[in-house]
Amino acid sequence: MADFGGDLELEDFRAEARTWLEENFPAALKGKAALAMAMMEGLKPDGDLLAWKQRIGAKGWGTPTWPAEYGGGGLSPAQARVLQQEMAKAGAFNPLTFGMGVTMIGPTILDYGTEEQKKKHIPPIVRGDIRWCVGYSEPNAGSDLASLQMKAEDAGDHWKINGQKTWTSGAQWSQWCGALVRTDFSAKKHDGISFMLIDMNQAAIDPRPIALIAGASPFCETFFTDARAEKDALLGELNRGWTVGKRLLQHERASQTGAPSGARATPLQDIAKRYVGEDAQGRLADADLRTRLTRHLMDAKVHGLTLARAVAESKGASGATNAASVLKNSATNVAQTRAELTLEIMGGQGLGWDGASFSKDEIEAVRSWLGGKAMSIYGGSVEIQNNIISKRILGLPDSTHSA
Repeated sequence: MADFGGDLELEDFRAEARTWLEENFPAALKGKAALAMAMMEGLKPDGDLLAWKQRIGAKGWGTPTWPAEYGGGGLSPAQARVLQQEMAKAGAFNPLTFGMGVTMIGPTILDYGTEEQKKKHIPPIVRGDIRWCVGYSEPNAGSDLASLQMKAEDAGDHWKINGQKTWTSGAQWSQWCGALVRTDFSAKKHDGISFMLIDMNQAAIDPRPIALIAGASPFCETFFTDARAEKDALLGELNRGWTVGKRLLQHERASQTGAPSGARATPLQDIAKRYVGEDAQGRLADADLRTRLTRHLMDAKVHGLTLARAVAESKGASGATNAASVLKNSATNVAQTRAELTLEIMGGQGLGWDGASFSKDEIEAVRSWLGGKAMSIYGGSVEIQNNIISKRILGLPDSTHSA
């Protein structure tokens, strides 16, 4: 197999990537990138989708810049961009792109894990063999996450875990959970927290799906009753899990960029012209909508550029940076504005729940609009992120509710 670690010219790599995609990406999946999100929401892949997931996982290109020694692609950032471009041209998509193992847990293990933890956990994530969830929020510890009470006690040859998590995305489908737990109740609330890698395949863990207004139920409340975690489950230092947890959130927010390669949503201006119409010059007929749509497209572009800069800067950072809070709020604004503009553009056709009189895209529009409202809360509420930005970036006086 060719070494793409940096020795080959980009155009040589481009030709190799194009050839590999032609030979391995199933033509029947072209343009069906929504299947990647469906997998995150519980779809069990089979047929062409399963074959594609296995092929890209074995190649390591589902995690293109991860170290080759753990099964990743070992590509440079420039090569990864070329791969993304070629996938987009081919109508291909990354079936692993939305998984929490790829977007959050894996990068955090690469940051803080021991060599043994990396060898154990990274290859199955790269191949897409294992699904992960994240145990952060609790009934009384959401935005003020450091108030969490789920505890892990040293039971000699293992950790004994008791407590409850809520809004645990995908817990009902996951084999592993990366969770913040309290290991020292006598310490200050930020100092007595540890990060544990917990095997979900045990009767002592009970995930219960939470029904949502948008129709899907990716979230769970998850109960741990004398659950077990092995002694090597500790990621990072004992009672220093807050730092690990913040780094994971940075990885999460860096992944909140919208659609993956080959899964670009239909340009909003095209949707607008279809429903609202064009004037004699070929412009969107509604001038006010045209102005607001332009502003939204500019915001989306700025978000993408800011994200690219933050990702580049994070490569040399030893811990979480405050840019994550800016990106979280920016991603929320862009996604929610697009959803609201889409409903406005579609008019009455954007309010259908089901039925033959509404297209699949129209039904998805209203469900996405409803589901997207949660972005203001999950992963750290907008208000908490504003607090962090004002305190740690702008240097404004502290408030009474800091993260």
